[in-house]
Amino acid sequence: MSFSATSTATMVVEQPKQLPKQATLKVEHDQFPDIQTIRDAIPAHCFESSLWTGFYYVFRDLTMVSALAWAALTYIPAIPDPIYRTAAWIAYGYVQGLFCTGVWILGHECGHGSFSKYRAVNDFVGWALHSFLLVPFFSWKFSHHRHHRFHNHIEKDMVFAPMTVARKQEIEQQKQKTEAALSTLDLHEMVEDTPLSQMAKLLAHQLFGWQSYLFLNASAGKGSAQREAKGLDAWFRVSHFDPFSAVFRPSEAKYIFYSDVGLAITLGCLYMAAQVVGTSTVLLLYAVPYLWVHHWLVAITYLHHTHPDLPHYTEEGWSYVKGALSTVDRDFGFIGKHIFHGIIEKHVVHHLFTRIPFYHADEATEAIKPILGDRYTLDNRSFLGQLWQAFTTLRYVEHDPAHPGALRWVKTKK
Repeated sequence: MSFSATSTATMVVEQPKQLPKQATLKVEHDQFPDIQTIRDAIPAHCFESSLWTGFYYVFRDLTMVSALAWAALTYIPAIPDPIYRTAAWIAYGYVQGLFCTGVWILGHECGHGSFSKYRAVNDFVGWALHSFLLVPFFSWKFSHHRHHRFHNHIEKDMVFAPMTVARKQEIEQQKQKTEAALSTLDLHEMVEDTPLSQMAKLLAHQLFGWQSYLFLNASAGKGSAQREAKGLDAWFRVSHFDPFSAVFRPSEAKYIFYSDVGLAITLGCLYMAAQVVGTSTVLLLYAVPYLWVHHWLVAITYLHHTHPDLPHYTEEGWSYVKGALSTVDRDFGFIGKHIFHGIIEKHVVHHLFTRIPFYHADEATEAIKPILGDRYTLDNRSFLGQLWQAFTTLRYVEHDPAHPGALRWVKTKK
């Protein structure tokens, strides 16, 4: 089986500016540094990846994952008190989810070609790591590259392209016509802004956002697919599991198949494990950490690209550098820096240059800050606190009258 997929694209990103704990920043839209100027500010060695360093982190993370699974399987079932036993499984699921997220991010490095200098190695290691986590590696790789290529383009971005106010009004008008015809009372509208409703939506967002993206291309811009999906099964023809999905080019079909093979191998292994230790044990060992992993994945991606002061752009206003600089570095303490490999703290430089390995991202970020100035965005406020704040207040974007081609967030409530 050949794993030599098309080469990954180099990415640009970041918005300059460091936010005090409670402050936000104003983004100037007039002048942007060109990409070569930004690149020239970064030491050349920051673009160099080390195969041995990459495998060290793979070995480190998989060792922790294996040790946790062994300890859980060996000791937790022997705990006599059901309350303590349940608490131990809960703690295991959370901690294992953290380390498996680190493994996910190493696969992400492979997808961008920053794991090593060898494309075949990157593709095979990424395929193995992501398949272990039930992630269709090549499917994700291709769509994720297009996210970087068109970041914050309102129509072509592959993830978290927000709804415009104009589109929201169209939907509401259509709904009002339907309600008038059926003489129905919209109970949903009465409760949709209550804290309980918002919490339920956020939980659904975190639990099922990743799966919705894989199956339905949810949150992608309407112009992000490679062609229009047609027919009665059009809803599924944007799936990341279909080799002939409208999300992908025909030349990418065989790699989508390789992704599906990886998932089938993992599911087969889980089935065989269930025959040995029981289905409930496999669910506790694997499924609970899986949900935690993709909670973190959705939260990280969402908060990197949802900030009240960072714009989206129309086709007329968008450029690669503008889009790349419409992301934000945040802080998640020890977990972010040492388990999540700095993906939360150093995302701006990653969007600018995806080939920079994560272990050089600190140095590269410091190098570009003087060039970016106030266009570098750093928000040190509570990571999970900002998840709630952004989710409940940033729902739609509207045209910014001060900056043609830019779209600003409409803040729906305090």
